[in-house]
Amino acid sequence: MSTIIEIIKSRISANNYDSERTLSDQEISNLTDLATHAPSAFNLQNWRFIAVRSSEAKARLLPLAYSQQKVMDAAVTFIVCGTLNPHESLPSSLKPTLDKGIIDEAIYDMWVGAANGMYKDNPQLQRDEAIRSGSLAAMTLMLAAKGQGLASTPMIGFDAAAVSEAFNLAASEVPVMLVTVGYPGTANWPQKPRKAVHDVLELV
Repeated sequence: MSTIIEIIKSRISANNYDSERTLSDQEISNLTDLATHAPSAFNLQNWRFIAVRSSEAKARLLPLAYSQQKVMDAAVTFIVCGTLNPHESLPSSLKPTLDKGIIDEAIYDMWVGAANGMYKDNPQLQRDEAIRSGSLAAMTLMLAAKGQGLASTPMIGFDAAAVSEAFNLAASEVPVMLVTVGYPGTANWPQKPRKAVHDVLELV
């Protein structure tokens, strides 16, 4: 428990990365695997990750991220996407949970039916769910990175439409945020102070 507390309390949003140090494709894959352990409604897992790690891809992303240098210096920048129409993919996403006996067929059918009723004709809820799922996956990714001695930064400063076009996102994919990941440089701030708990917590 002390390890996760330390990770949470020491994680920073880095602006400075060691541009000489890279991550292997396997290390990037391992981080993504950990990110997929984030929760999602009905276990929808309605997310996708694009790992921008080649020089060419970084150069393509840089102007779309308003020329923020960390996109070039970080080992990888993830485009974290949430996906729309989650009810359509839920039957296959949920099937392994049924096959393992974690849920029974009645619950499987109930969840698939409930998701279909909730999302099918509700584009706003689909988008809300895409943002929620993508955000939860992004936070899990950042904690995973910190746990492996890496720094990360969530970024909302980018042209979403241009990123979607440049990286061939499907119409059903919403670019929720960018997350830079890499070895920290020497000029990062420590974690900034947080509001007091009594300012943000109401006990009822």
